[in-house]
Amino acid sequence: MTVRSSSFGQCDPRDDPAYTVAEAARYLRIPGQTLRTWVVGRFPFRPLIEAPADNPTRLSFNNVVEAYALRALRTRHGVSIGNARQAIEFAGRKYRVERILLSGELRTAAGDLFLSKYGELINLNRSGQLAMARLLKDCLRRITYDELNLPIRLSVSKTDDDAIVMDPWIAFGRPVVLGRGVSTAAIVDRVDAGETIDEIAQDYKLTTEQVEAAIVYDQAA
Repeated sequence: MTVRSSSFGQCDPRDDPAYTVAEAARYLRIPGQTLRTWVVGRFPFRPLIEAPADNPTRLSFNNVVEAYALRALRTRHGVSIGNARQAIEFAGRKYRVERILLSGELRTAAGDLFLSKYGELINLNRSGQLAMARLLKDCLRRITYDELNLPIRLSVSKTDDDAIVMDPWIAFGRPVVLGRGVSTAAIVDRVDAGETIDEIAQDYKLTTEQVEAAIVYDQAA
């Protein structure tokens, strides 16, 4: 899989260096130092996530999706850079899928092979591997893929309603209210300025529930 092989060619915003590591960590609720280690690497290991070559100090939307998938593994099992890399490379050699954590192939046999290898490397028993697979499956439900099996949207809602998403074509990839494109940061700024939830909802043509979801997400991030 070549990430730039999309209908948007070299202008694909999913590859733009849009986020600092600190921003991406906040949006995904990952400790900043953890994400930095995944991006920078730790000797003698190379990075798990390859930042854009033209601006390696920042991350792209594609990088954010990769970090999101890694976070699902970290939630219960931690993420050893060496072990995760071995499993990723093993699945890549077997199925010739580059950057499997970015590809929709993570939902197929290639993903199953990756999880099996990773579980073996960290000595998970069968029940532990099944639990890990279920956790990752739930995580992947929040990623929307295009016809080329590449991610186009990521739900980052605190709840399961997918109210808050990141879309590289909207608000420069910052978290927004689904269907409206209003950034959560803009809503919180107005609340902090003294406006009421009802006023903001009316102005942006949102429901009060959507405004509240934006506030909850932004303050928890």
